[in-house]
Amino acid sequence: MRFYFINWIVSNCCQSLKTSRYCYAPTHISMNHQEANTDARARGSLFQTRVQTAVRTPTEQKFIAGGVCRTNVQLTGKVAVVTGSNTGIGKETARELARKGARIYMACRDTQKGESAASEIRADTKNSQVLVRKLDLSDTKSIRAFAEGFLAEEKQLHILINNAGVFMCPYSKTADGFETHLGVNHLGHFLLTHLLLERLKESAPARVVNVSSVVHHVGKISFHDLQSEKNYSPFFAYSRSKLANVLFTHELAKRLQGTGVTTYAVHPGIVHTEVTRYSFLMHLLWKLFYPFFKSAWEGAQTNLYCALAEGLEPLSGKYFRDCKRAWMSPKGRNNKTAERLWDVSCELLGIQWK
Repeated sequence: MRFYFINWIVSNCCQSLKTSRYCYAPTHISMNHQEANTDARARGSLFQTRVQTAVRTPTEQKFIAGGVCRTNVQLTGKVAVVTGSNTGIGKETARELARKGARIYMACRDTQKGESAASEIRADTKNSQVLVRKLDLSDTKSIRAFAEGFLAEEKQLHILINNAGVFMCPYSKTADGFETHLGVNHLGHFLLTHLLLERLKESAPARVVNVSSVVHHVGKISFHDLQSEKNYSPFFAYSRSKLANVLFTHELAKRLQGTGVTTYAVHPGIVHTEVTRYSFLMHLLWKLFYPFFKSAWEGAQTNLYCALAEGLEPLSGKYFRDCKRAWMSPKGRNNKTAERLWDVSCELLGIQWK
């Protein structure tokens, strides 16, 4: 299994870039983007992008970095929630949304780290409306408390980015007894979206972005062992949860037709922050392939594209990578599986969501 995963990393490091009217190669804009961030903290936050760009050839830069969201959409008066935004992709997503003037809710498990990240973003973007709230997606009580507090505080919600997640962790269970990958990556965001959906509808047009992964292609939804109790593999538990994200997006889009709320599944690319937390092998791979992984800023671009790009409404429920629509596994658009997963998720969470 580990050799399979290594092969997946290497093969994904060599994906080519195809641009669209909203995205183009970072080599064309990286210096302009960096020069715009004159604040010392902002320069520090882009250090990794600069180093990786410096050690890549122009061709490698084009292939590896993928697309960059380019839109003039401004978000003054808009409200966004980004989960897992104290670090990595989520932090850079929150930063760019704040730069466009949105009121940002950074929903973080570690609020101390969240406040540190928010302080940096406020200083960088000169946007004081960057707020941190406690959200532990491994605990449904925390999810409900976050939603209750948010709904009491805000009358609008235009962008929900379900970004937080766990990656190839040892076998464990959430506070509610769910296998951790399924509980955090899928069920936690499923419940959060359910609790915030009416506010999204009231604020339409609005968007929900679910961060999935290319590994959804190898994921398998086994309803007889959905929580990996019989046979646990960190990689396949992770890939199952990412397939669940895609199926959720597919089914949610069907149920949201005519509401003005659209939803998209995203593969952000292979970003180093996702592959070093639990495994020495993953840490070693990061050291070996450092120049070939995306930076957090590069990884955030497809999140931003799906949240902001104009004209995506007809593509609700689809899967994106590198700021363009990508091929979704047939397993990810299987109506029967998506409907059953929806029903099972509601049953596990004790909710009714028709």
